[in-house]
Amino acid sequence: MSELSSVLFLLAPILICCKEVKLPVDCNDIYNNDNKQPSGVYIIYPSGTTSAIQVYCDMDSEGGRWTVFQRRMDGSVNFYRPWVEYKRGFGNAASEYWLGLDNIHELTHLRNHELMVDMEDFEGNKDFALYSSFGLDAECEGYRLQVTGFNKGGAGAS
Repeated sequence: MSELSSVLFLLAPILICCKEVKLPVDCNDIYNNDNKQPSGVYIIYPSGTTSAIQVYCDMDSEGGRWTVFQRRMDGSVNFYRPWVEYKRGFGNAASEYWLGLDNIHELTHLRNHELMVDMEDFEGNKDFALYSSFGLDAECEGYRLQVTGFNKGGAGAS
């Protein structure tokens, strides 16, 4: 017969000075942390630790750092949806998706953002339009779109 004395498992905090980790609010933060990151799906936190959402980050177009809030490529996601889904978002950031009006507002209400509209027609012709200021008001203000300052792009200011 074996004897068992007591077994204790104890936890103690490690006394190390830790650098505070800043969560990325958008793809610009991810790019600024490491500008060698490839385009792809990342997690951002537009309103702090409880607001994690997946987005596609375009790290190549016009210098990179773009948070994609609408992505349509092949029709695999049906965009004929009820209003509530346009508020909260739908689809998959790895393919086709809409980020959601509430998320876009959270991204744009605290700091100024540029807007790039990337387009491709059915023949494969591509163009873009770049604006210096973009924002989306809150729901109580009707999600009013704020776009000014057409900068460049062959798509023109239309």
